[in-house]
Amino acid sequence: MSSNDTIQFRIQVAFFAFIRTVFNTTFRMIYPFLPVFSRGLGVDISTLSLALTSRQAIGIFGPFLSILFESRGRKLGILISLSIFTIGVILVVIWPIYPVFFLTLVLTTLGKYMFDPVMQGYIGEQVPYPKRGLAIAITELGWSIAFIVGIPLMGFLISRQGWMSPFLLLAILGFLSILIIGKILQPTSKSDIDFSKIISNCRRVLSYPPALTALLIGITISVANEVINLVFGLWLEDSFGLEIMALGGAAAAIGIAELGGESLMGVFTDRLGKARSVGVGIIANALSSAILPIFGQSPTGAVIGLFLFYITFEFTLVSVIPMMTEIMPSSRVTLMAFNVAGLSLGRGLGALI
Repeated sequence: MSSNDTIQFRIQVAFFAFIRTVFNTTFRMIYPFLPVFSRGLGVDISTLSLALTSRQAIGIFGPFLSILFESRGRKLGILISLSIFTIGVILVVIWPIYPVFFLTLVLTTLGKYMFDPVMQGYIGEQVPYPKRGLAIAITELGWSIAFIVGIPLMGFLISRQGWMSPFLLLAILGFLSILIIGKILQPTSKSDIDFSKIISNCRRVLSYPPALTALLIGITISVANEVINLVFGLWLEDSFGLEIMALGGAAAAIGIAELGGESLMGVFTDRLGKARSVGVGIIANALSSAILPIFGQSPTGAVIGLFLFYITFEFTLVSVIPMMTEIMPSSRVTLMAFNVAGLSLGRGLGALI
């Protein structure tokens, strides 16, 4: 890359991180504000949970729509995913009723899961493999920043303007993102959609042992993470009887740990090597899981233990992504779509366990 191209690409990566912050804020804010949305829509929590269940299904199947842009070009795929997301949030602003809210969750989730594989495929094309970890790590900051900055901002808006106010802001940000991507992202080579090639790429992924191994890593670490996600709140409540204080401290620790894991990955993964970083992360995450009962003798110890668990998990998960981008360069977006779907499948299996 020339110096101008390098600067332009850095701007693109920074904006990708911003878009992922918007997407992930929309995705993550539903959980803490579930009672607020329930009251605003006039439905009970169990009814609202049906929409969340449908969203999980989109997480498994939605990423495969991004495979269409293996040949049609990354810019088009990113613009379409942003458009789907923006339409989703606009709908509930216009019609604030439960069926439309249900559709909003489906469309915003679909936009998110289409965006991620295409964006990762674009970075894989633009950045040499030895330096790719840092670029991926920057975009992954959108997950933790959504928790640390995005959700508190949504809470502030809800407290001042009501439950619909976050969706209006998100619609504006989505529309602006479409305009900016149209300006800063150069079109990539594209050809007509060849469904026989799409099927061929999927078969290659499913018959290539290194790809299957990497996918299995993502699935299994997601299973492990989701098991802890679903039980740590009950564990803290049952053990210490300090639900609000303990869970508040745990939430803060998780947000900081996620940011720390992404930052560590950006610093060390390119230097250590992607596969080695994944191995180190898996071992560290397994050890942090094993010591949770030891640390969990007090509320402070439990929060420290959870911090170690989440920082090692995030380091591992984010290290997997740049490694995945080079396993099958000719079918990069296809493999990344399988990876995103596999992570969702892992979370579903973890919940079942």
